[in-house]
Amino acid sequence: MIESIRPAIAADVTVVKAVTDAAYHPYIERIGVVPAPMEADHAADVAAGRVFVVGNPVQGVIVLLPQDDHLLLESVAVHPEAHGKGLGRALLGFAESRARELGLPEIRLYTNALMTENQALYPRYGYELEGRRVDGSYDRLHYRKRLPS
Repeated sequence: MIESIRPAIAADVTVVKAVTDAAYHPYIERIGVVPAPMEADHAADVAAGRVFVVGNPVQGVIVLLPQDDHLLLESVAVHPEAHGKGLGRALLGFAESRARELGLPEIRLYTNALMTENQALYPRYGYELEGRRVDGSYDRLHYRKRLPS
């Protein structure tokens, strides 16, 4: 059974960074740069109410940024030791619930083009590829999921 997802608090910042780093570290060699979520200002994101966590101890993290017309899923990270327990699926479901709570009709996200696992994952959860853009040193695939009204 998956524990409830809750807003992160200041005391969680260290573990938010640790889970994020553990989840994204394997991609450094493949993409040739440090993934953007590893360089995020986790303390500022937590203070702004953008970060939600699951597990005790925390094993999963999601960063959500409400925009005018969509919810941006900036990062989802599951500690490698917790893979296969449904935490990623639960966090994606939470993003949908959060978007609905905020009255937002869709979720958008992006992933590095070399994170090929995500290209198979996101479409399984209803995300459609919207396009590909290079942002600085990041080659990103942009996805969206329209939520039924």
